[in-house]
Amino acid sequence: MPKQKTNKSIFKRIKITSTGKILRRHQLGAGHLKRNKSKGALNRQKKTSEYFKGEGKHLRKIIGL
Repeated sequence: MPKQKTNKSIFKRIKITSTGKILRRHQLGAGHLKRNKSKGALNRQKKTSEYFKGEGKHLRKIIGL
């Protein structure tokens, strides 16, 4: 049976820590409609954040971990 290929488009958007947590590089939807968002909201969207457990399980399956 062949190996499962890694989904490269998702792999570029996430970071896996040494403890196994999956982090997203930045928040979704941060690239448009910035005029309506406060400065604090824009700063929060720049930070990396951890995926929820259910999302993490799904991403691990897609990545091949």
